[in-house]
Amino acid sequence: MTTSEASRETVGPLTGQVAAPVTETRRARRRRERAEAAAGRLSSPAASTIAVVIAVLWTIPTLGLFITSFRTQDDIATSGWWYAFVRPLFSAYNYQEALYGNGNLAQNFINSFAITIPAVLIPITLALLAAYAFAWIPFRGRNVLFVAVFALQIVPIQVTLVPLLSLYSDIGIAGSFWTVWLSHSMFALPLAIFLLHNFMKDVPPSLVEAARMDGAGHVTIFFKVLFPLLVPAIAAFGVFQFLWVWNDLLVALTFASNDAKPLTAAVADLAGTRGNAWYLLSAGAFITMVVPLAVFIGLQRFFVRGLLAGSVKG
Repeated sequence: MTTSEASRETVGPLTGQVAAPVTETRRARRRRERAEAAAGRLSSPAASTIAVVIAVLWTIPTLGLFITSFRTQDDIATSGWWYAFVRPLFSAYNYQEALYGNGNLAQNFINSFAITIPAVLIPITLALLAAYAFAWIPFRGRNVLFVAVFALQIVPIQVTLVPLLSLYSDIGIAGSFWTVWLSHSMFALPLAIFLLHNFMKDVPPSLVEAARMDGAGHVTIFFKVLFPLLVPAIAAFGVFQFLWVWNDLLVALTFASNDAKPLTAAVADLAGTRGNAWYLLSAGAFITMVVPLAVFIGLQRFFVRGLLAGSVKG
């Protein structure tokens, strides 16, 4: 074989680029075949049937709670929620009583928003800055510090409650919104930094180097180059953190006072003081569920896009 013949075998005839080795082509073909086989199994009629059955079983309790929340007190006490299909008698009295009557959950509903929104924005803001530093600013001990931050995820939340409560009492902010904001932010930061750092490392270094060649500093690179690419990751973590904080009970019971009590803590107190008042409990529970359901359904595509972003490199 002559040199020109060897070059024709290794160089593409039209593009002039070096062709991929045969072993790489076979490996890519095997990966594609495995992916197609897995997709076929997941999309088979049996898999679809199992998914539908699981979805129905998962939805039935929510449907029962929703129907119960609109039934009268006497109907709830004498029959199950499925009897509503036989004798449909519904009323919004339970929600009015839960929000403004004996339940008095309207203020707690506002408190949940007052707790959740800052508890989402604070860790995202701090994590973006820390992730950028770990990903693109070289400094001594960077890898060790990043591993230490990531390792904080294994610390149980329960271990930190008493020391944090003592610290908040010493500095005079115990029982305020600040205690809940700071606690949720501290618990979320390790995971947020880890996720956003991984997304930033997936950004091609050529983009950052090109910006530096044009004279861009760290602030310009962060806001003009990286931030637009990180929107799916920020949205994914924002949805996750919102659902986590909104549904939290442990931190709320430990740090929040009566004036800062969120919905979850109020419904828990309602279950303890009015255990027989199912008409209030069902309405209060569904009031607590409405916002997370709306957030997840409305932002589901951003959540999925953020989880999948960076998982495949082309």
